[in-house]
Amino acid sequence: MRKALRWLLALGVLIGTLGTAGTAGTAGAATTARSAATTTDIKDRLLSIPGMSLIEEKPYPGYRFFVLNYTQPVDHRHPSKGTFQQRITVLHKDVSRPTVFYTSGYDVSTTPSRREPTQIVDGNQISMEYRFFAPSRPDPADWTKLDIWQAASDQHRIFKALKKVYDRNWISTGGSKGGMTATYYERFYPSDMDGVVAYVAPNDVVNHEDSAYDRFFGHVGAKECRDRLNAVQREALVRREPLEKRYAALAAENGYTFRTVGSLDKAYEAVVLDYVWGFWQYNLLQNCANDTLIPPDAKNATDDQIWTSIDTVSGFSFYTDQGLEPYTPYYYQAATQLGAPTIHFPHIEKKYLRYGYQPPRNFVPQDIPTKFQPRAMRDVDTWVRHNARHMLFVYGQNDPWGAEPFRLGKGAQDSYVFTAPGANHGARVDGLVGGEKALATARILRWAGVPATAVNRAEPLAKYDARLDVRDVEREPTLRP
Repeated sequence: MRKALRWLLALGVLIGTLGTAGTAGTAGAATTARSAATTTDIKDRLLSIPGMSLIEEKPYPGYRFFVLNYTQPVDHRHPSKGTFQQRITVLHKDVSRPTVFYTSGYDVSTTPSRREPTQIVDGNQISMEYRFFAPSRPDPADWTKLDIWQAASDQHRIFKALKKVYDRNWISTGGSKGGMTATYYERFYPSDMDGVVAYVAPNDVVNHEDSAYDRFFGHVGAKECRDRLNAVQREALVRREPLEKRYAALAAENGYTFRTVGSLDKAYEAVVLDYVWGFWQYNLLQNCANDTLIPPDAKNATDDQIWTSIDTVSGFSFYTDQGLEPYTPYYYQAATQLGAPTIHFPHIEKKYLRYGYQPPRNFVPQDIPTKFQPRAMRDVDTWVRHNARHMLFVYGQNDPWGAEPFRLGKGAQDSYVFTAPGANHGARVDGLVGGEKALATARILRWAGVPATAVNRAEPLAKYDARLDVRDVEREPTLRP
């Protein structure tokens, strides 16, 4: 019996020894593999990913910056039915650092830049061009494949491919339509990211109910400023005939056409009606006192003063065919899923209004059919209210797009909605006040998985770089998020 017991004990020791050796061997192999990966040039590692190809590399001190193409299926539900090349950029810091996944919701810049969360966590940054924005557009373009799920699936595939290289924590981010995009990505693939920072993201849950915008414009800023802006906007419609002659001359000089919107007259009114919205989207309250920008006495201003003010704030080129064409993907999405605001103009007599705020369908070429899907935004809104986890929404107090924000419900965990006082469409975490700035910064650092000492300090880990860190408003033509 004792011999049998000794034999069993010896066998246990032997098995334990073998097991330890096996574990050590596996751990050793993993360490060797990681060491080999980290010593391979980052460009080689990126280009070893199936479907990844190099467009160019640009130098920037302290980083490697790559412009790449990544092969994506046109339809993620049926990957065999064609592919297209989607542009992405990689701002490489170090594989041991966290990674920020950014998109503007439009095209991608090929100039090195660093978004606020990237500076905060001192990390890498992957930037994605949204599908159907040139040149990331399938040919031929099947517009039915441009929806928020397909775009989220683009991000999911890019994340899966690059997670093998950047294996630390990831945070997604974006401003305006990019903030919407980051939110939609989280809704459809909630297990990918460790955190989400969505800036100035509109949330048009019920497309035909836009009274929040009317309330916003009735109270934003100061009454003196609102009256001043309203007077210039009204005067531009009162003087429609002489100013449209100037518009026609501008169009002839530059070769502008108006086939999509339908006429120069419709384009003119669209530009003028964007004026007040455009001011608050891109300006601060103090800019209202700029007499060159906003004539103080609209009725007695010259035609040139009214024209220059409208053109500076709204831009007469925006609703031409040439101005609309790059944004066809946005207007298509607004007409099919995102929705778009409609506001009223109580300061303008009806006799001066011929069209009012035009629907996004008017800005999509007629040969591209659209059909609105009213459930798309409600689905996202419901999900965020009940399932948000590690999500931060930042809005600007004077930004029209924040009139219909995302809100959190009882099911949300470790998620926040903050508003920067006096800020416009360029609201950032560094514009928050009181404890909100420190809390938001600490949460971003915590979600990024940095050491607790850095989280407790609640300060950006990288120094501000005037060339690299973009702090200006991400300007898109007015009435586009």
